[in-house]
Amino acid sequence: MAPFYLVKTSLSQLAIKLFNNGKGIIPSNRKGVFLTLFFAIFTTVTGVGIVVPLLPVYANELGATGIYVGMIFGSFSISRIFLLPVFGRLSDQKGRKPFIVAGLAAYTLISFAFIFSKNIETLIILRFIQGAGSAMIMPVVQAYVGEITPEGSEGYSMGLFNLSMFLSLSLGPLIGGGIKDIWSLDAAFICMGVLSCIGLLLCIFFLPPVFEENTKTSKTKIVPWSNLLKDKGIISLFVFRYAYTACIGVIWCFLPIFADTEFGLSGSLIGVLVMLGVFVSGFLSLPMGYVADRANKDLMIIFGGTLSTIGMLLPFFASSFYDLVIAVSIFGIGGGISMPAIMAYAVIKGDAKKAMGSVISILTVAHSMGMLTGSIVAGLAMDYLNLRLSFPCGTIIMILGTFIFWILTDKRSYIKK
Repeated sequence: MAPFYLVKTSLSQLAIKLFNNGKGIIPSNRKGVFLTLFFAIFTTVTGVGIVVPLLPVYANELGATGIYVGMIFGSFSISRIFLLPVFGRLSDQKGRKPFIVAGLAAYTLISFAFIFSKNIETLIILRFIQGAGSAMIMPVVQAYVGEITPEGSEGYSMGLFNLSMFLSLSLGPLIGGGIKDIWSLDAAFICMGVLSCIGLLLCIFFLPPVFEENTKTSKTKIVPWSNLLKDKGIISLFVFRYAYTACIGVIWCFLPIFADTEFGLSGSLIGVLVMLGVFVSGFLSLPMGYVADRANKDLMIIFGGTLSTIGMLLPFFASSFYDLVIAVSIFGIGGGISMPAIMAYAVIKGDAKKAMGSVISILTVAHSMGMLTGSIVAGLAMDYLNLRLSFPCGTIIMILGTFIFWILTDKRSYIKK
């Protein structure tokens, strides 16, 4: 079993190793698929990143209470929770491309529809429909990437692909804050629609037709849900992903309001705060994916969860913009260490179970449930207690998630350390 501190080389040597390791990470006949998915998700999620940090402040300006702000984010998660298992499993049977294209088409239309959302109720409805479109995209795309990844390179491959999301979610808030400050929120909605449309066109024209996908699970017998949900390894991943994403729900929904009301920060600086944690996670995702293929994934997840717990608590004590910068940076470091290991495990499990789409959809359900929980709990804390208390609420969830992961983990059951 490789120790957690496996990589002892200098930063320059490590960079060379990462580059050389990545050259053959995807089979040559699948590099076009990987690049198409990478840039389709990059453009689409950049659009999401432009708008999402602005929604809480916009809702607050419309007079929304904390619970309604939570519902704007929670409605997105509710539709995903119910539809993710359906689309993940169907894509195992019917192929990946139809669901990716349909989801991106729905995303594009809904993005433009946000221009007409002038009240809280409309925002909630549109976010609910947007969540349904998202349910057809992310788990299916990640399952597709997992299936074209060679054995033993799961962490590096998923880390490389997840750069598309981390980079876009880093870039999007910066652009969105500037757009709102210079033009208007409607301009941000238009950008989201245009970028989603670019992702849609990439997938229509550059992804191979279904009969050329040759997915590992499309011709196999469907694995019963009971088989997957009895696996302690999968459940441990579910619990940790749920807890971590609940904290993201708190940060994305209420850190912008907290920064606006407590410190009077501009849209651009709020964008920097939301971007920073994602950027740090993205910066670490590739090297930590490399480490995850060689080191003890359990230790990576537990250590990352501990750091995220600390980062989640620190905004409670914040007295300046720079305190918030430190908090979100530490939270991002925790995610950058733990998430590549989580996704590597998911790919290994999906491959072993011959149910890649189903396993990835289970983790994505955990993501959606976490976002729902974090946004609602923090909203209740804002309405009935104090906005600062939303961050200790997230801290408690993160502590429990990390502890339960440790309890459920049977180290002997893992396919690869």
